[in-house]
Formats: sequence, structure tokens, C-alpha cells
Amino acid sequence: MEINLLGVLPEALLIDLPEIDVQHEEIFRRIEQLKADCYGSGPVSFDEFDGLLDYLKYHFSTEESVAAEAGASFGEHAKIHRQNLRKLRKAFDEVRQGTRDVHSFLRYVEYWFERHINEEDKPFASSVRECRLKSPVAILPESGP
Repeated sequence: MEINLLGVLPEALLIDLPEIDVQHEEIFRRIEQLKADCYGSGPVSFDEFDGLLDYLKYHFSTEESVAAEAGASFGEHAKIHRQNLRKLRKAFDEVRQGTRDVHSFLRYVEYWFERHINEEDKPFASSVRECRLKSPVAILPESGP
């Protein structure tokens, strides 16, 4: 699989699962775009923040699919994803209500995401790679006499 990274995802956060690294790159790109938009002169569109949270949900489902395909255990990681989405949505609801600053939210999301990759996704990726190595490889029958 060819991956196209724009350089927003720090190299130290690559987990060596291309399908996941591409999505991590997209999440960081979205965060950077939101930061740029928020520091601009126009009003902040909450639709883009909702889009980020929706993309995170999509990303988490991709990780679940990758784990299932590899036969890797995912129960605890899925639980962490659900907890994280609840926390992020709660923090964003505070932005909507005016009790949290949008810049504070973006700093929180960026820190949370880096920590999540280092503490949860890197071990997850190792587990997936290990399961993939243990998986029996289909042997095609030889053709001809």
C-alpha cells in the first residue's frame, strides 16, 4: 500500500501500519487546519470541529477492522476509544457552551492524540504486526504435473 504523508505527522509517531499512519496524518492535518482557522480573522465554524470528531470515530473503526483482520485482541483498546470520544465530545460541548476556549480545546486534542498514539496505538500496532506474522500464509497448489 502506497502512503502519502504530507509531513504533518511527526516521524516519531509513525506506527508502521500504513493504513493507520495515513489516517493519523489526516487527523493532524485537520487539527493544524483548525488551528490556522481559529487564529484567522473570521468566526470559527463548529462544523469543522464536528468533522474532526466524526473522523476520529471513523479512524477508531478502521483500527478495529485492522485488528479483526489480523486476529489481534482489541477489547481494551476499543474501550479506550469509546472513553476518549466521550471525553473529546464533552470538551467540545464546553466550547459550544462558551465554558472552554477553542484554543484550549485544540491544545487538548493535539496533546491527547500524541499521547494516544504513543501509549495505546504503538502497542496496538505491535500486536497487529505480531498477529500478521503468526497468521498462516495461504499456499497455492502447484500447477502442472
